[in-house]
Amino acid sequence: MTRQTRNSAGFQLYTPEQRVRRDNTRWTLVQGILAPVQFAVFAVSLVLILRYLWTGEGLWAADVSIIVKTLVLYAIMITGAIWEKVVFGRYLFAPAFFWEDVFSMAVLALHTAYLVATLGGLLAPVPLMALALAAYAAYVINAAQFVWKLRQARLGDPRNGPAKVNGGLSMGAAS
Repeated sequence: MTRQTRNSAGFQLYTPEQRVRRDNTRWTLVQGILAPVQFAVFAVSLVLILRYLWTGEGLWAADVSIIVKTLVLYAIMITGAIWEKVVFGRYLFAPAFFWEDVFSMAVLALHTAYLVATLGGLLAPVPLMALALAAYAAYVINAAQFVWKLRQARLGDPRNGPAKVNGGLSMGAAS
């Protein structure tokens, strides 16, 4: 088992070998495409859910959007597990992303509970939307975990000297 280390530059998420595997696998691009797609689907769906809760209109659109969001989540989870296997040698719970993966399971469980409840007719519309909002809140927390972790890794990447990290477009506190 390879451990991630800290150096004088900061946090290193990847060993040099893992970085090469990450850079050479197509699954990195797939994740890079699916993550913003999932966020866009989430944003549209959130608007549709809130519209339904505020006006009582658009339940069908909200339901469909949540199902689409859940399917995109499944796609990113499956491809993410493949990516993790290629880069770290295990499908889930690699030390570098252990806690993100743990929380991802909660996100997956909440989205799946929504599917079961909606397809099984187990909840009335408002509690169903509340379940969707809980799933979405968990998704936002999980997405923030990943963004924070990847930001830390970027700052600690020895290939990014101070000029690269501090110059150009970065996601620093002033951004």
